[in-house]
Amino acid sequence: MTDATPLRYRLLTGPDDSEFCRRVSTALDEGYELYGSPAATFDGERVIVAQAIVLSPTPRG
Repeated sequence: MTDATPLRYRLLTGPDDSEFCRRVSTALDEGYELYGSPAATFDGERVIVAQAIVLSPTPRG
């Protein structure tokens, strides 16, 4: 696998803000699908979220 090969699984994490939503939206546009439920925690200052995503399998023909 080269650096240019997309990962089949990714875990996106970060503060619960518009930038995090933008990163998830971009991944969905790139063919990823949400995997499981999001997780959230509070670090004493802000809400931190995590969302697993998986690359949709490409049909082989």
